[in-house]
Amino acid sequence: MDSLQKTSTWIGVALLALTVLILPMVLGALWIKVLTSAAIFALAASGVALVYAQLGLINLAQIALIGVGGWIALRLNYATDLPVTLLVIIAGGLTGVIGALFALPALRMRGLYLALVTLMVAALAQIFFNAFQFPNGGEGFWGVAQKSADAVRRPDFAQSDTAYFRYVMIALGVAFMLIGLHKSSAPGRAWAMIRQSEANAMAAGINVTFFKLWAFALSGFLAGTSGALLAGALGQLDARSFLAGEGILLFALAVVGGVFSWLGAIVAGLLYKLLPAIFNDLGLSADIAMIIFGAALMHAIMTAPEGIAGQIMGAFKKGGSDD
Repeated sequence: MDSLQKTSTWIGVALLALTVLILPMVLGALWIKVLTSAAIFALAASGVALVYAQLGLINLAQIALIGVGGWIALRLNYATDLPVTLLVIIAGGLTGVIGALFALPALRMRGLYLALVTLMVAALAQIFFNAFQFPNGGEGFWGVAQKSADAVRRPDFAQSDTAYFRYVMIALGVAFMLIGLHKSSAPGRAWAMIRQSEANAMAAGINVTFFKLWAFALSGFLAGTSGALLAGALGQLDARSFLAGEGILLFALAVVGGVFSWLGAIVAGLLYKLLPAIFNDLGLSADIAMIIFGAALMHAIMTAPEGIAGQIMGAFKKGGSDD
């Protein structure tokens, strides 16, 4: 492990300790809820970043997969008495299977064509959510009734908003470790060869189809887990939260944050949820955030391909070398 990786690890430990132990003691209830949502979308952004960084493939359907995971989690919440953590894992796993199906076009397409296909999938999911809505405790398979939604369960040890925030942060840390494990093992090596040259990867005996499916399945698992956690955070989900255009925004913010580092996913989550909330609190239009996002994306494309996270890590590396 080189000095930059060690620095990144220690920064991660410090940030996790800060957010889990200290922030809930100094922030109000509103900001705890905002940071909970930011952490949940950072988890989803890490899946987008994984596919793009490891394979160079664009997935604009991640928001739709978050909705799928939330739909499954809500249905299981009302239909079963499964422990909440197990419910979250199941929702993530089933969404991962659906995410793997998104890899089928990736076997033949790249770049703009793949982006358009995944955006079309997101649009179809948006139509589905609008037509059938999210389960709220009603009868039948869809579980939708014209009434106030029944309660969405949380883990017994995470009933309060503060405790649930810590629960989400732990889930985010576990997800980052899972991604890191993949990158440092056989899948990561296979993905690196596939990105460089699919022909060379196949010549080396790598099953390109299998490892592409694996990457999209892992990304889908992260999105589904995010959706399940979001349902617990909000108490109920709404179709308007999963518009197809939001998938473009999440991907763009993942690029701005930096797709090669866990820190980039955190930056993406903070930009996606925290920055608009700050503008609202200041009495400014949240649409200003979109202008900032556009400028930040141009900056990332033109001068900072590793995103904000890469610039931060580079500053630490430069500071360490000066010492």
